[in-house]
Amino acid sequence: MYKPTVIVIAGPTASGKSKLAIELAKKTNGEIISADSMQIYKDMDIGTAKVTLEEMDGIKHNMIDIVYPNERYSVASYKKMAEECIEKILKKNKTPIICGGTGLYINSLIYGIEFKEEDIDEEYRNYLNKIAETNGLNELYKKALEIDKEAAEKISPNDQKRIIRILEIYHKTGKTKTMQDLESRKNGVKYNYKVFAINMERDILYDKINQRVDIMIEKRINKRS
Repeated sequence: MYKPTVIVIAGPTASGKSKLAIELAKKTNGEIISADSMQIYKDMDIGTAKVTLEEMDGIKHNMIDIVYPNERYSVASYKKMAEECIEKILKKNKTPIICGGTGLYINSLIYGIEFKEEDIDEEYRNYLNKIAETNGLNELYKKALEIDKEAAEKISPNDQKRIIRILEIYHKTGKTKTMQDLESRKNGVKYNYKVFAINMERDILYDKINQRVDIMIEKRINKRS
C-alpha cells in the first residue's frame, strides 16, 4: 500500500539539524515541522535556539510558538497536531520534513505510538514528589524498577519526571508503561518515514553548544541595551 514520504532529521542540540532541514526543504519543495518540546512555547526564546526569520530563509516552519508556557501540552497533543500539519503540507504537493531533537515526539510519529490523553491524578503525583523530596528519588526509582524494569532501565535514575510517569501509569491503569507502549503501536504508521540522524564528536558538539549559548546571551544583552 502506498504511503506518502515524510523526511525526519534528528540529532542533538547544535548538531546542525535546522540548517540541513532548510537546505533540504529548498531542494524538495518542503516545509518543516518542528519536533522540539521547548520551541512549541511562545515567549520562550532564550535557551531554546529558535530559528530566526532570517535563518528560515523563506522556508515555512510549523509547530513553533503554538502554546503558552502555562498551558498543558502532551506528546499526544503534539502527535495530533504534527499529523495535521503533515496532511496540510502533502495536500499542497510539498514535502513534510520533521526536524528536532525531542525523541518522544519523533518516536510517536515514526512508530505510530498512540498516547492517550489522561487526567492527571494530582494527589498521587504530589504524594510521589513528597517521597522524592523526603526520602530521595532513589526510592521511587527502585519502585519503578520493580513495576516496569524495562522502562525504568531506559531512563536515568535522576529523571524524576519520567520515573514518576512510570509509577503514574501503573497506578492509573494497572498496566506497565512498556505494556502500554506495545499496545499503542498496533495500528502501524500512516507514512513512509525516512529518518536521518546527525552524529557528531562529543567535544566538537560541546564547543558548538557553548558558542550557541554565548551568542544567545550576547543577543539578549544587546536587545536590552
